[in-house]
Amino acid sequence: MVYCSLSMSSPSTDLPEDFLQYLEECKRTGRHHDALAALERSLSLHPDNVFLLEEIADNELSLNHFDRASVAAKRALTLDKDSYTAHYIIGFIASHWQEWSASVVSLKAANHLHPNHPEVLRCLGWSLFNAGERTEGMVTLERALNIQPDNPFTLCDLGVVCLQMQDFSKSKALFRRAVELEPDNERAKDCLQMVSRFEQMTEKKDNLMQ
Repeated sequence: MVYCSLSMSSPSTDLPEDFLQYLEECKRTGRHHDALAALERSLSLHPDNVFLLEEIADNELSLNHFDRASVAAKRALTLDKDSYTAHYIIGFIASHWQEWSASVVSLKAANHLHPNHPEVLRCLGWSLFNAGERTEGMVTLERALNIQPDNPFTLCDLGVVCLQMQDFSKSKALFRRAVELEPDNERAKDCLQMVSRFEQMTEKKDNLMQ
């Protein structure tokens, strides 16, 4: 599953507006190292600022620095147990390591604190499905897609789930929509080819059984 950064939503009235705008610009353009340098300078002046820790965790995770992201997110939670961003990041990291039960716990906490956020629901649905709660996982992914119907990441995740459930027609439709939205989406194109191979294998198996 692909990591998607949450938008900066934590209130932080003690930080300058131009600083917040700079962080957003760095995130938008993928300049995560620049953002981290600025965040760490600010954190040295405001060591208990939860927002700064959330943003450090987010940028570290965007660079696939899972251990560093986890440390920052856990520090944020020690200061504010209601940081949905920190819960989300910890849940995503757990899903990356295929620690599905732990991932579900953290992502459910994030969803409780910030209900119906499409990115939180996407990750929660994926973890639920892989934790063995297939129906709830699929329903949760559907909810995420209903809220944000043109999200290629959700389309692909739900497509993979449908593929595993052998719902080839729905899986194919989801991957095709992802490719329509992002013609260079290699994951969606690869998955479309995979669906075709599965369909051919199933058809041959059915023919042999007749």
